Amino acid sequence: MTQHQPERSFTGPLTGMKVVEIGSIGPGPFCAMLLADLGADVIRIDRARGAALVGPNADFRTELLHRGRRSVAVDLKHPDGPEAVLSLVERADVLIEGFRPGVTERLGIGPEDCHARNPRLVYGRMTGFGQDGPLAQTVGHDINYVAHSGVLSLIGRAGQAPTPPLSLVGDFGGGGMLLAFGVLAALWESRASGKGQVVDAAMSEGAALLGTAFFGYRQTGVWHERGSNIVDSGAPYYDAYETVDGKWVAVGGMEAHFYAELIDLLGLAPDELPPQNDSAQWPRMKEIFAGAVRRRTRDEWVAAAEGRDVCLTPVLEPDEVGEDAHHRARGSFVEIAGLTQPAPAPRFSRTPATVDIPPPAPGEHTREALTAWGVPERTVAAWETAGAVRVTGTD
Repeated sequence: MTQHQPERSFTGPLTGMKVVEIGSIGPGPFCAMLLADLGADVIRIDRARGAALVGPNADFRTELLHRGRRSVAVDLKHPDGPEAVLSLVERADVLIEGFRPGVTERLGIGPEDCHARNPRLVYGRMTGFGQDGPLAQTVGHDINYVAHSGVLSLIGRAGQAPTPPLSLVGDFGGGGMLLAFGVLAALWESRASGKGQVVDAAMSEGAALLGTAFFGYRQTGVWHERGSNIVDSGAPYYDAYETVDGKWVAVGGMEAHFYAELIDLLGLAPDELPPQNDSAQWPRMKEIFAGAVRRRTRDEWVAAAEGRDVCLTPVLEPDEVGEDAHHRARGSFVEIAGLTQPAPAPRFSRTPATVDIPPPAPGEHTREALTAWGVPERTVAAWETAGAVRVTGTD
């Protein structure tokens, strides 16, 4: 039975921007989500047949990175497939793709093909190692790019292997968010030049950029082996501790006055503890802190810390964030189609951003999205008959 999504309402500071997203995984969809969240009209180009998700999720309608945009299913290997994409490019401000270098060129939708149709287009390219260099064609995933950047070596507890930081540093922070930043920077420049350009975003370089401060610390001798520094789980006053009910609290009493408040909250005597920054004593101090924290439940600690400058917060689980009083007051999380998810961020005083439609099935909007952007209905119908485009996801 056909499912109809609610009509997309475009709000936010990017309202009016048109983006073509060539379907990919991870950082590309995250970049497109950021732009769509802030009001851009994003059309995602999915495969006409065989579209699949990589990762633990197998349901396109619950893939939150795809929210807020319409999907057009195109067979890019069909003779008319590239033309379907280029017809959208003519009307777009931005194109985002995440293939290995050279793939879009072979498909007929590379930068030269697109700029021939729209010289003002900003062409965003997302890869692991960049468009050129010895590793340009090398396969990998987030862990590989973060490892190559030098950042993974810094993450983890003392005496243990480096810890993969989910996919936050490579795919999302050093990848999708960096590409979104680069795209917007190129759009700003095009206002003066009237010309588009290619944005080459590499996750290995983006991950390194996120670690800029720590590269400096390491070279000046103030940063030591992983797990032995202030913010990498080395310091007793900057870590997470288990409470008596099996939950966790995070403490960040780094500055001397915050540390003093933390010690007082935990019921510890300052004169019975080593100096705050005696790193040789940190392992013993962590045992003392852990013992103190285990005397109360998580919520009891949170209540005891309320109103004090103590830098203590609960470690919330994903299924708890929607009920948190602060998140509820600010609307930090929203529920769409039964799934709680982060609301668009940051906040804008005059042009608030909203997200109002769930992720689409591949090809769910093929006809309506193409015609909404000005492609003639007869052209769309001809492409559909020939098999260049397909309406899917409506069974």
